[in-house]
Amino acid sequence: MTYPPPSGGPNDPWSQPSAPPADPTLAMGQPIPTQPAGPDPYAPFDPYTGAKSDQAPAAGGDPYAAPGYAPPGYAPPGYPGYGYPAAQKTNGMAIAALVLSLVGIASCITAPIGAILGHVARKQIRESGEGGEGMAKAAIIVGWILTGLFVLLIIFYVVIIVLAVATADTGGSTPTF
Repeated sequence: MTYPPPSGGPNDPWSQPSAPPADPTLAMGQPIPTQPAGPDPYAPFDPYTGAKSDQAPAAGGDPYAAPGYAPPGYAPPGYPGYGYPAAQKTNGMAIAALVLSLVGIASCITAPIGAILGHVARKQIRESGEGGEGMAKAAIIVGWILTGLFVLLIIFYVVIIVLAVATADTGGSTPTF
């Protein structure tokens, strides 16, 4: 945390000495004493020339620059540039989970592994704040759907085999050798 600089520095207009107190012996109608002519203590400070805007630029400053303005081609101080936000790091386990879930289309063995890795990746993403939430969710959905279809396919094959064995036992004579 940064704190403002203490008062009384070279750019603090409040640290300038005030006018001397008025002489009570002056009669009415006489001029009131004022501060001697000099630089305006309330003039804004120009960080590029090193002087206040009503003074001549300091040594090394641009004598042709308008007081109070930044040199051409530079942004004024204190205003950050706009741009794209920093890219969020994608969770590696979410990428692996999606790949394994999609490979499960060809080899049904990797689909449940991808779904389980998707659950683990979502937990890591919640804890670390990384990116890849959508990939992890897609891996879970695709992985469990393919796993369910694989289980249904196995059940279908088992039923077909049981029906084939049951009709073979009842429908024909047993072969003898």
